[in-house]
Amino acid sequence: MLAIKTLSPKPVIFRRTVRLMADQFEIGVVGSNPQWADERIDDAIAEINRVEKLLSTFSDDSTINEINRNAGLKAVKADPEIFRLIDRSVQISGLTYGAFDITYYTPDKEDTDIENTPNKTATKATISRVNYQNVVLDATAQTVFLKEKGMRIGFGANCKGYAADRARYILQMNGVSSGVINAGGDLLTWGAQPDHEPWTIATADPSQRSQPFANINISNMAVATSVNSEKLTAVINQRKTKAVNTKKGFAVSGIKSVSIISPSAELADSMATPVMSIGINAGLYLINQLNQMACIIIDDHERVYSSKDISSLN
Repeated sequence: MLAIKTLSPKPVIFRRTVRLMADQFEIGVVGSNPQWADERIDDAIAEINRVEKLLSTFSDDSTINEINRNAGLKAVKADPEIFRLIDRSVQISGLTYGAFDITYYTPDKEDTDIENTPNKTATKATISRVNYQNVVLDATAQTVFLKEKGMRIGFGANCKGYAADRARYILQMNGVSSGVINAGGDLLTWGAQPDHEPWTIATADPSQRSQPFANINISNMAVATSVNSEKLTAVINQRKTKAVNTKKGFAVSGIKSVSIISPSAELADSMATPVMSIGINAGLYLINQLNQMACIIIDDHERVYSSKDISSLN
């Protein structure tokens, strides 16, 4: 009697779109079992929700809020994960000469120094307090101290990238060898597509098919894009913020969009806006000094500029 060989189902991409961290995430895993894929996507969503809660500034009992409440008063012992994230953020600030900065200023109710000073003086005082160099980290004690009263830290610029990195890690630990995460426009891929072809920007995000760099290989890489509109408003992961150089105080012009490619979504997320703020030449020079990082800049006239490592991704 002949044995009947049962063919295994061909792998496909199982995708789910869900609103997380006040933005749209699409999580895709490559597999052949719908139930297994659904459970793995649930794992990723749970991790993203955990990261959002960890980095929240809305919860009174969060570590970030405790650090902010004690600005100018005392150091606060931080969760190791938060400490490492702050440490990496401060390093990126140094790398970008402060163009990336997780610090900001909110006057305390009892802090009337700035309110009672002339506008120009108040502005200078405020800017002096928004400075990553005023974040004091003690690696031995795992403490964080904000030197200036009213100083705050927040992760609006890189939290989605970090959440995507963590979700990828959880998926890989649970046996997902290939997948893609679209975190509000930031793309993160690993492994290969079901047909064993590498991921490209177009296959990871079909809405990007018309882009001049749509066919760039981004397997095992992350892509983060910042866009500067005609009204000088940067749309970063669909979050709108004024596109100004925070250190110089003038609007950014000349650049339409910046896309950063790196192995980490957190790093790509952190670098996209700083490159836009420092300009085409300085931005390309900075990226060309860094390992495993590439950059694509499109100017107001649709001209495309790329870093030296882009050719190796095609």
